[in-house]
Amino acid sequence: MNPNKPKEPPRSRLERIRVLSRLLDSAFPLPGGYRIGLDGIIGLIPGFGDIVGSIASSYIIVESARLGASTATLLRMAVNVLVESLVGLIPFFGDLFDIVWKANEKNMALMDKQLAAAPPESSPETRLKAAVFIILGLMLAGVAAIAYLGFSLLLRLIAALQGAGGA
Repeated sequence: MNPNKPKEPPRSRLERIRVLSRLLDSAFPLPGGYRIGLDGIIGLIPGFGDIVGSIASSYIIVESARLGASTATLLRMAVNVLVESLVGLIPFFGDLFDIVWKANEKNMALMDKQLAAAPPESSPETRLKAAVFIILGLMLAGVAAIAYLGFSLLLRLIAALQGAGGA
């Protein structure tokens, strides 16, 4: 970080993540009044779309930590993103869920509630570290869950093939 560079005002930072949240979850109107965002559209690209969406959502969490979100709020935000990311991995259903769940808008509502409440009691560095650890921990748990599911399915497939071959 450049010490000579002036710090960005919190309002500007908040507005940036608000715009990103809207872009990801509700930028485009559909007939009937429903709105979808880039996250739902990009999510249609298998694998890549979910990763890009998770990274953008994680950025919102990190910026929220810098703006003063408590560790409890950051944890709720990370769970919203994790749910969206894990369910988003299921073909077709996951894409529909991604469009409806709108984790980023939920996270902005949590951030607005946090800002309306008491000011943060910890330093921005502490909150940022907490956010990073929460995100990494939940992502690791998600990867472990997916690996476990894949391994379980593989074992069932092997058992089924062995049963079919022996009959």
